[in-house]
Amino acid sequence: MIMRRSLRLRSITMIMLMAVLVWSITLETCIARRGRHWRHNHRSSSDLSDSLSSTKPKSHSHHSHHSSHNNNHNHHHKSKPKPKPKLKTPPKSDHNNSPVVSRPPKIQPPSLPPPKGSKVFNVMDFGAKGDGKCDDTKAFEAAWAAACKVEASMMIIPPEYTFLVGPISFSGPYCQANIVFQLDGTIIAPTDSKSWGKGLMWWIDFTKLKGIKVQGKGVIDGRGSGWWQQDYPFIDGETKLIVPLNNSVHQNTPMPIRSELDWKMPSIKPTALRFYGSVGVEVSGITIQNSPQCHLKFDNCVDVLVHDMVVSSPGDSPNTDGIHLQNTRDVLIHSTTLACGDDCISIQTGCSNVYVHNINCGPGHGISIGSLGKDSTKACVSNITVRDVAMHNTMTGVRIKTWQGGVGSVKGILFSNIQLNEVQLPIVIDQFYCDHTTCKNQTSAVAVEGVTYEKIKGTYTVKPVHFACSDNFPCVDVQLSGIELKPVQERYHMYDPFCWQTFGELNTPTHPPIDCLQIGKPARNRVQSDHDVC
Repeated sequence: MIMRRSLRLRSITMIMLMAVLVWSITLETCIARRGRHWRHNHRSSSDLSDSLSSTKPKSHSHHSHHSSHNNNHNHHHKSKPKPKPKLKTPPKSDHNNSPVVSRPPKIQPPSLPPPKGSKVFNVMDFGAKGDGKCDDTKAFEAAWAAACKVEASMMIIPPEYTFLVGPISFSGPYCQANIVFQLDGTIIAPTDSKSWGKGLMWWIDFTKLKGIKVQGKGVIDGRGSGWWQQDYPFIDGETKLIVPLNNSVHQNTPMPIRSELDWKMPSIKPTALRFYGSVGVEVSGITIQNSPQCHLKFDNCVDVLVHDMVVSSPGDSPNTDGIHLQNTRDVLIHSTTLACGDDCISIQTGCSNVYVHNINCGPGHGISIGSLGKDSTKACVSNITVRDVAMHNTMTGVRIKTWQGGVGSVKGILFSNIQLNEVQLPIVIDQFYCDHTTCKNQTSAVAVEGVTYEKIKGTYTVKPVHFACSDNFPCVDVQLSGIELKPVQERYHMYDPFCWQTFGELNTPTHPPIDCLQIGKPARNRVQSDHDVC
């Protein structure tokens, strides 16, 4: 009896152990299935984003696996079964039996803007083609709109591309500071008249910005020959001083007519690159060439730095100043090569604290202060230094030019260590400047005082010095030292130094002698009214 009870207990115990074992195995399987289903349906947000943006075809096996999990899920929760997804055709194989995966179609930004927090904005990411034929203006505008919002951002114009860009303004004042315009490609201007309407004063414009920097190894090409031929020939105010040996009017070579120009261009010609109302501007490394008019202009700017750049246009391209300063102060320009058809650097009214050094100038019309006082306006220029400059084959060297009838003053000017090679008129002050056939004689003038010329050396082909000052407002405190200028006979009549109403000092002997300079100060000098004084 006892044996039977013992066997019965053992049997019951075995049955219970087997039941527990079967139950644990079943529970583990369910948990595993449940966990696999959770992982499948709770992917990371980045995986989800990738799957939404990707357009690559998926393989057959992947869809089968996905369908299997969905079936398990529906069976487990007894929900209404979903229709099975259509299976995509497997990708074709190449001759090596390797699957050929098709690339997703290229999506043109701004549909895909740069990642949040990015500081680099490449115009190619905003739809620019860079083939020199399609208009990339809108892509440049979109890239700037993005860069404008980010402090110290960089807008990239990549190398080995040519971008056709119409008139465009990169403007503030609500842009962030210290934006870099990285120019390594080439930007070309349109040559059809329709792009310019009735005429614009600028092509590429940066307005009301702080800390803007334009840099790189790229090119801004104004393709200006179509504009030049409408202005040809161009007459500078000093042209009247240059008389050919045969006493005939100097004949210029006709301007070439470019085949791509189908219409007459507007009479108003644009500056290639202009900065207006900006603080902390830097331009370096780039080349600006063939501008319709001025190449690089600064208007109403403060704290300007220009260095290691190039301006390049033919010597007979009209009104193509290299660098033009107007109402701008605290300027440093150095280590730059300027070749153009007008002034390499022109310094206009409202400029002060300008320092220019280590410049190569030519061809062109030298470095000029002015012209000032046109149409009886007030002009004020002060504290200008130009030194360590090499000039070759220019019309003038260092020049101050003012119109009759103007008011104001030019003072505190230093021209130092200027090396000249076959320059027609090395040293000029002209208070009777006139770029018309005739100009009306007037008594008022922009006063010129405190001008120093030192170490001006080299060769000239017409006249070494031309000082033509006003009877009512003579030039005063003109200092000369270390002047060594030798004549080189070319095809022009040559003249001795000329002075009219010019007072100052000869601090060293000069070659040739400049005996026409009146030593000291004028006995009687008209005083400007308070309204006319700067």
